Amino acid sequence: MSSPSTLRKRQLTADGAESAPVAGELDIASCATIAFTSEDPAHPVEHLLDGSSGPGATRWASARADTIEQILVEFDKPQILSRLVYEVEEATRERTQEVRVEVSEDGGRTYRQILVQEYNFSPAGATFQREQQRLNLRQASHLRLTIVPNKSGSGIATLTSFRLFA
Repeated sequence: MSSPSTLRKRQLTADGAESAPVAGELDIASCATIAFTSEDPAHPVEHLLDGSSGPGATRWASARADTIEQILVEFDKPQILSRLVYEVEEATRERTQEVRVEVSEDGGRTYRQILVQEYNFSPAGATFQREQQRLNLRQASHLRLTIVPNKSGSGIATLTSFRLFA
């Protein structure tokens, strides 16, 4: 009988990158509740946190066209946040999507805007954007994303990935 292997091993993603989180990355699923206004059952909010990123990755998408949507990260306890990274992709329609990020440090009673960014998508041109924002938050209790899918054109609110770092 052969004994169990003592080989230390880990699986790489298809592109050869490690699937392990980057140093300082928060495991959002274990330290927060995610509230949302809508999700397409084929593209649930879990896809934001599944580690898949880049063009063609899984994504969260609203179930409603041309509707402003919100995703709210409600932390179990206040968090130090130094960086926010998210991705947006639209390969089929020409439109402008706006993403606003706000933070609360008082349990969700008040919010302060920390980012507003517009993304212009065109199937013949730009279809993917990655945003990285430095933060200096010491007691973040809530982080709210507001997604306006149709600043120009028509479409569905969508985000590909969402990561936070301490």
